[in-house]
Amino acid sequence: MHHIDVSSVLRQTLACDLYSNLVTRPTGAAVRGQIETMLGESPERAFAVIDFSQVSMIDFSCADEVIAKLLMRYAADDSPQEAYFLFRGVSEFHRDAIESVLERHGLALAIEEADGVSLLGVLSELERHVWAAAYRLGPATAAEIARTIDASDTETETTLDALDRRRLVMRVSGRYVAVGSPRG
Repeated sequence: MHHIDVSSVLRQTLACDLYSNLVTRPTGAAVRGQIETMLGESPERAFAVIDFSQVSMIDFSCADEVIAKLLMRYAADDSPQEAYFLFRGVSEFHRDAIESVLERHGLALAIEEADGVSLLGVLSELERHVWAAAYRLGPATAAEIARTIDASDTETETTLDALDRRRLVMRVSGRYVAVGSPRG
């Protein structure tokens, strides 16, 4: 597991210890490049906690460069590796920009909040329902999740596979684990 402090990456990228704002597209692209380099040091599967706790603000262009492009790259069929993300320390000062780029690109992410992990972004009600069941259960088969939500095995497995492609659940030894699940 990688813990990536975005503020530290930003300071290293800009070579300035006093800067904690993610603004401008070139800054976002440089930060994303550093994150991708860190992920590339992992074997085939990577799990990263992307921590915004020390970032004062993020503008729309940086949210697009850092978050949207990162999610799109690792959810693509030609992804350089299997990578999953949990976003931490997202404050009210970050949310507008992040939600905007998620909506524009049809993306979603797992976000750690004080009371647990939830999803942010564009998802169907079924995707949210299946993810929530997987989160509560911990590692579970599609059939176990289907029974919990009173849905068909096929519909649940199809939804879990879609969530896996979107990097919101991981498939581990025939079981599904929601990103951020305390039992995962």
